[in-house]
Amino acid sequence: MMKRTREKEFWDWFIRHDAELLNFEADPEAIFDQLAARMQKVDPNLCFEFGPKEAQREFVISAGGIRSAFAAVVSLAKAAPALSAWRVTAFRPRRASLNAVVFREKQIDPADVQFSLLDNGKIAGIILYIPGYREEDTDFKQIGYLMLDEALGEFDIETKVGLVKMLSSESEATQNRYPIAELPDYFDRLACRLDGRSGKAQ
Repeated sequence: MMKRTREKEFWDWFIRHDAELLNFEADPEAIFDQLAARMQKVDPNLCFEFGPKEAQREFVISAGGIRSAFAAVVSLAKAAPALSAWRVTAFRPRRASLNAVVFREKQIDPADVQFSLLDNGKIAGIILYIPGYREEDTDFKQIGYLMLDEALGEFDIETKVGLVKMLSSESEATQNRYPIAELPDYFDRLACRLDGRSGKAQ
């Protein structure tokens, strides 16, 4: 009951501030701070994204890669009222085309990123090859995960991927490497095979 109350309070606030949220570009810092504070009352790990302003503007509710917040994402999205100007999406979805990822001072073009897909017989693993990557610079790791979310969607990354390793593009690879734009096709085929093996094991 307490969680439902927090959810209802969030959506009541969202409706009251509908106009400012739709036009957040007028004062993004202020409205983002308010929205983040409201979402964190539901779960401190929740975060969000806005889509472009179209007939309906997408409002993405994300767990920020934290598995323990998945239930909060689902329950908050399910509690959303009918909103004519909005399309509410649970978890960062796959994107048809990958965008350059900008984080702090860095910008990485997906055209420069490659991957290797790993199969241990139970769950998929991914190696990302990122130009300029340095292990001690955590910004690169954040960029890598944002790019993976765009390629595969937040839910699949957190539930169907085990090992995620990031290396510099200059690293010598012992696995086959492919452009990250091809990751969804390779990943879906592997996930399907793994699901089939799991079904046979039962």
